[in-house]
Amino acid sequence: MTTNVGTIDRILRAALGVVLLYLAFFSGLPLFAAPLFKYGAAVIGVVMLATSTLKLCPLYSIFGIKTCKDC
Repeated sequence: MTTNVGTIDRILRAALGVVLLYLAFFSGLPLFAAPLFKYGAAVIGVVMLATSTLKLCPLYSIFGIKTCKDC
């Protein structure tokens, strides 16, 4: 597995993942009371955190995109 996610990209993905998980479970907003939005945001948040942690984005691999300088 070759890394293809750079540092700034990882930080943005991690921040987005945390925000989506917060909105899904702790915000109390009426929009996220609906199961589709609540669990959709949770799944996307977990995927963002996973790609940030693993430094690997499957979609980047498919399209040949690399945002890291050293890979």
